[in-house]
Amino acid sequence: MKTTAFAGESTLSNWRARLELGFEKRQDRTVLARRKRYGPLAVQRPFYPEAGTCHVYILHPPGGVVGGDELSIEVTVDEGAKALLTTPGASKYYRSNGAMARQFVRLKVAGQLEWLPQENILFRGANLQQKTQIDLRGDARFIGAEIHCLGRPANGEIFDTGQANISMQLLQDGVPLQIETSRISPGLGREGPTNLRGYPVTGVAYATPVSRAQLIELRASVTATGPGDYFALTLIDDLLIARFLGASTSRAQQRFIELWKQLRPLVLLRPACVPRIWNT
Repeated sequence: MKTTAFAGESTLSNWRARLELGFEKRQDRTVLARRKRYGPLAVQRPFYPEAGTCHVYILHPPGGVVGGDELSIEVTVDEGAKALLTTPGASKYYRSNGAMARQFVRLKVAGQLEWLPQENILFRGANLQQKTQIDLRGDARFIGAEIHCLGRPANGEIFDTGQANISMQLLQDGVPLQIETSRISPGLGREGPTNLRGYPVTGVAYATPVSRAQLIELRASVTATGPGDYFALTLIDDLLIARFLGASTSRAQQRFIELWKQLRPLVLLRPACVPRIWNT
């Protein structure tokens, strides 16, 4: 594995961090062939709990993001390669003095990728701009999910100051399959039937390719949500979109993990192999 450091330095008060990962197939398994990093973003050594697939945990040692910080992650999965990426815990975005925290993620996939970070927690007063771009090529297969928690509902903290601008683009061979943007701030994007209905936890998952028959099978097997939660599955061409809206990150996690276990044999043609970090 080739490891390279970027040139440059962070400011004294804010972090600038960048991580680039490249996966390729070598003989009978996927390897992390390229790794370039700068600032407080890193990965643990790859794990191989199942044949051929490379599991990698992305680390952010400071443990939280403040206004003015900027994180950039770029992942390339070559044809024939199989990778699963997750994080060891929630990403925390702390109260800002007015500056924006930014996170940019680009996933370039010609093989198979599972992008399954744990939830983002936005503390009261946090300012976040997050952009995710997923570029699928050829016969790429993809499962990904993100969960956002506004405030800390378990502690009674509501997201009554701050803002979150969250966007996602998913493209197949350069053609957009799904583009969406959410702008959330007090009094904007939290109320009403087409927004968040005042709920603090929202999540979305994507999987492709999925057929109409598989969608019907998935809908039949989805269990009931918790009191007041919303969970729905939609198919656009062969792109499955699952959405969660509710009051609990643990219920959102449970819902998406349950869905992922059902999707994996359908999309990736292999049984679920739960990352051990999820059990700690």
